[in-house]
Amino acid sequence: MSKPIAVIILNWNGAALLREFLPSVCRNTNSDIADVIIADNGSTDNSLEILKAEFPEVNIIEFDKNYGFAEGYNRAIKACESYKYTVLLNSDVKTGENWLEPLFEYCEQNPDVAACQPKIRSYSEPDKFEYAGAAGGFIDKLGYPYCRGRIFGTVETDNGQYDTSPIDIAWATGAALFVRTDIYLAVGGLDADFFAHMEEIDLCWRIHLAGYRIKAVMHGTVYHLGGGSLPASNPRKTYLNFRNNLLLLHKNLPQKDGKRLLFIRRLYDTLAFFMFVAKLDFKNAKAVLKAHFDFKKMKKNYTVFPEKNLMGIIPGSNCNIIIDYYLKGRKTF
Repeated sequence: MSKPIAVIILNWNGAALLREFLPSVCRNTNSDIADVIIADNGSTDNSLEILKAEFPEVNIIEFDKNYGFAEGYNRAIKACESYKYTVLLNSDVKTGENWLEPLFEYCEQNPDVAACQPKIRSYSEPDKFEYAGAAGGFIDKLGYPYCRGRIFGTVETDNGQYDTSPIDIAWATGAALFVRTDIYLAVGGLDADFFAHMEEIDLCWRIHLAGYRIKAVMHGTVYHLGGGSLPASNPRKTYLNFRNNLLLLHKNLPQKDGKRLLFIRRLYDTLAFFMFVAKLDFKNAKAVLKAHFDFKKMKKNYTVFPEKNLMGIIPGSNCNIIIDYYLKGRKTF
């Protein structure tokens, strides 16, 4: 009988990351219920040699070239569709003990839950939450994502303040995303056009539209290095976050509602542009402009829109995080 879970790590020229992080994954992943699988995106370093020599217990899927993050995972998960569940685990994640069992057990007991995440702590500062995911992701009424344990630049120390029973969230981080394989495939997987950033939020929104719930299950912990590709202040990251956030709203809202919300977002993003200008940060200001320009071109690729507006329903969307954080001074969830 096959195991129920595929823990899939996408690798591209990540030999150093494999040696640093894969031992914890192999050690702490219950081999009775899960296989650890490396999907290699056409690496040209010695990743494959290291895997075969030092990690013989790991299964390997070899791609002929680098398909990128989203398409790489889509291909890997399609190849592993016999597994009931898939974990999308970043290559820079260290797993804690018994990190996987609570996610598995909760989904087994709750068939209406399609995806969940564990607690995400920082690898470099283990007592703090990690920026991308923390204790569960939310979306405010204007479509801005935020987390329990991290709102904008404020990252909390984990003192157990979010060690509650599993709660509904808007999105689970792609750093350690536990998802029902059939639902992942049914809703279309990750959108390769996003390239990077917010592709898991887009996926989770489509899971909500399909009628399923997403949960933060805080009984297991992983430690994410994060920021390895682009630091928070990098203009490329600013560009991708602004552009993809607009695409996220455009494609996942009814067309009329989306147009109304995107008009308001243009006003807020204009304020962000002038904030960068005021700080003489012209590269990031230019990134905001480019994000809006490219969004106008890319939105033509999406011509089918949902009938249901999840704003006001999706967890977190009853607040304005910009006003709460910057004007009301609310720095924590």
